Amino acid sequence: MKTLSLILFVFLSSTAFAQYEAPALPTELSEKIQNYLDIGAPGAGKLDAGGKRLFFNWNVTGTRQIWRLDGPNAFPVQLTGGELTTVPYDVTPDGKWLIIGRDRGGEENPGLYLMDPKGGPARVIKHKPRVQTRFQFVTKDSAWIYYVSNDQRPDAYAIYRYALADGKTEVVFNEPGLWSIEDHQDDGTLLLKKSTGSMSHEIYEWSPATRQARPLFGQGQSNAYQTAYGFHPGEIIVATQAMKDFAEIYSWRDGKFTVIGANLPWDKMSPALDPQRKTIFYNVNENGYQRLYAIDAATYLPRPLPPFPDADHVRLASFDPSGRYAMLSVSLTSAPPVNYSYDLQTDQLTQWGKPSSPEMDASQFTTAELSHYPARDGTKIPMLVRRPPACRQKLCPVLVSFHGGPEGQASPGFSPMMQAYLDDGFVIVEPNVRGSSGYGRAWLDADNKGKRLEVLTDIADAGLYIKNNWQVDGVSPKVGVLGGSYGGYATNVAMTIFAGVYDAGSAVVGMSNLITFIENTAPYRRLLRMNEYGNPAVDREVMEKLSPLFHVDKIVGPLQLIQGANDPRVPVSEAVQMLERMREKNIPGSLIVFPDEGHGFVKRSNRVLFLGNQLLFFRKHLR
Repeated sequence: MKTLSLILFVFLSSTAFAQYEAPALPTELSEKIQNYLDIGAPGAGKLDAGGKRLFFNWNVTGTRQIWRLDGPNAFPVQLTGGELTTVPYDVTPDGKWLIIGRDRGGEENPGLYLMDPKGGPARVIKHKPRVQTRFQFVTKDSAWIYYVSNDQRPDAYAIYRYALADGKTEVVFNEPGLWSIEDHQDDGTLLLKKSTGSMSHEIYEWSPATRQARPLFGQGQSNAYQTAYGFHPGEIIVATQAMKDFAEIYSWRDGKFTVIGANLPWDKMSPALDPQRKTIFYNVNENGYQRLYAIDAATYLPRPLPPFPDADHVRLASFDPSGRYAMLSVSLTSAPPVNYSYDLQTDQLTQWGKPSSPEMDASQFTTAELSHYPARDGTKIPMLVRRPPACRQKLCPVLVSFHGGPEGQASPGFSPMMQAYLDDGFVIVEPNVRGSSGYGRAWLDADNKGKRLEVLTDIADAGLYIKNNWQVDGVSPKVGVLGGSYGGYATNVAMTIFAGVYDAGSAVVGMSNLITFIENTAPYRRLLRMNEYGNPAVDREVMEKLSPLFHVDKIVGPLQLIQGANDPRVPVSEAVQMLERMREKNIPGSLIVFPDEGHGFVKRSNRVLFLGNQLLFFRKHLR
């Protein structure tokens, strides 16, 4: 199958892409979608030391670029431009440099750059073809930038440091493995994470004296860990599900884990301490709603935070280098996120930017409601339902949207693209089937490898429940299915293995054959995904049973495939081989390939064509 992938790659690298070009849209529809894409807000961003300037992402030019605010609600200054997606990583504590990352065409091989915060050309640190270079941190004295890169082995990350004074690069640590830096001490000690699977890690401590990584915990296990150095000597703050079904926040000292977070029956995650290590922040996932909590790092007593009663999500985004200010991202029910700086000394909140929804009444946007449907074994499956006011009394077509991951989670909050469907008269349903995060370890692991055969029916049961229980005057609504990445795979499954449940499907960057997916995905991702989907050398039979490609002859409804040609996660060959198999069986289907995109679509023009063609597809087949 690797040979087939290579042939397809050569074939698709030529003018053959033209046959999969996205059809042009009617002018009226294109203009309408443009309006939805104009809804947005500045990203939470990074503050410089002292909280005087904010560097943030904004996609108003068509791709994500870096902008600067010289004060709260000041006029934004654009610092980067062009078509390359560009993100701000950090500002050096001395304020002399902005550290940024850039990626080409969705390849997910970002490069690392420096830029004067006042503006000017970017200076490359490292950006090589087919190589990932990812920023980790900058030292407090503004002397060194640490980063990881897979330039020596495509399936491993070495750790480097770059001297800002003279531009020299040193190798810090180069052992096989997918390494990243979780935290660091002023003396150069590094807290390291080695990823051994999509949701499993080993934690080590690297000493500059010995230049060796000492194992701390997680070795030989299959548990996920998020870590940071604590206030007390020898202390590490840890979020993990290793000991309980739901993740807890722990203090780890001398090999002992002690619970320090709030006593709540939900996952606690993403522990982070301010640079002064005085306060521990973490998120609690309450049925998909992200709540921010804080405790004193020395005493573990709760620290009150400003309330946001109308927010679906409140997240910590970053700290300024001094540690006085935290940037918060607050997602509202019917508007894009709002960014605030939070003064840890005075508890004062300051809004830096404002969301905008030009030519639209944001008060009329549809919000999500939490509901459930029963799986065939009686398990209650959570789902979010977004129902336009016009569809509360009359029959409307329904779109069931499956999230990616599969360890992802559908959550409430505003989405311009989803609002476009709602305003067009569709009801949106987002299930959190077994395998989703946020509902405990047992729920998360319920679909690993062969166990997926036992719970895959959650995909079908959502559609069956809607058709049987959402009837109006005895008539069932038409139901479509869509999703991206794992959601694209779920769509392919829905239209093949469970053919007839859904009336139409649109699979975006979705796998069609789990075997070829594992064989052809980027080397750095292969290990991360095999413990989720299986190893072809061991699990080939069950992987074939779970692969939509081997069930194509069951298809009874229209299936649309949409893909980025540069996708390193789900290669374009996954969509092409699905279409070719459908053609062999004389089953109608369509494929759209964006030659300058990867695992998702970031350029505005492509996003318009993607959403417009998907909307036209569902209009045609569900009305």
